[in-house]
Amino acid sequence: MLESRQPLGDTGWGSMAHGQVVGSHSHTQGQLLYPSAGALATTTERGTWLAPANRITWTPPGFEHSHRAYGETEIRRIELPVRLCRFLPAVPSVFAVTPLLREALLALSNGRTRGPGPRHRLRGLIIDELTDAPPQELYLPEPVDDRLRAVTSLLHADPANSATLRELGRATGASERVLSRLFQGELGVSFRRWRSMLRVQHSLVLLGDGHAVTTVSARLGWANPTSFIKAFVAVVGETPGRYQAGLGRR
Repeated sequence: MLESRQPLGDTGWGSMAHGQVVGSHSHTQGQLLYPSAGALATTTERGTWLAPANRITWTPPGFEHSHRAYGETEIRRIELPVRLCRFLPAVPSVFAVTPLLREALLALSNGRTRGPGPRHRLRGLIIDELTDAPPQELYLPEPVDDRLRAVTSLLHADPANSATLRELGRATGASERVLSRLFQGELGVSFRRWRSMLRVQHSLVLLGDGHAVTTVSARLGWANPTSFIKAFVAVVGETPGRYQAGLGRR
């Protein structure tokens, strides 16, 4: 799986090169992946969760999933026994990493040999921190309906595509009314919200590569930087400038 710099047991750390993919697999235990640098996408049949630096991805036991790294990605990995997984969501999620959570993650994955008692207490602290933190909206749902998949495929290929839903419907052979109903009914979000979330996910990668906020805004099709900043804050919880500035401190 991960290109490890030391043997990985139920905890550990490693790295993935930009664009490196870990194919579809599942775990008998729960898994927490913390990218301290870069960004890590976790994809299941339900959609994609993107964890940029200083976020943590949770994958419950038994979920088929794959990973893709964006940028040179340093990853800390924590495995949670099944008996502890009931305290966390039953579906994959992304959480912000508090300073206390970060220290616990680093302590549990630094390769130091620890007895059962200290490991149990560190895991308990991690779970306490995660249960107090609401999941981040860094999840992009993917459709099953072929008509909707035709539209989302066009946007995946070009997130800056500014076509209206009516125009996309004409290109894919579906009416605007049907597509609008499918976005709400199947994905639980509006077309505009889905496209905005797609663009925000791409923006996290571009910001991590050092591109300026104005450049990212223009490249991904926002009308102006203000619109980009507003959308970014709604999903990530901080401005793109603050997020980018914080990457150097993590």
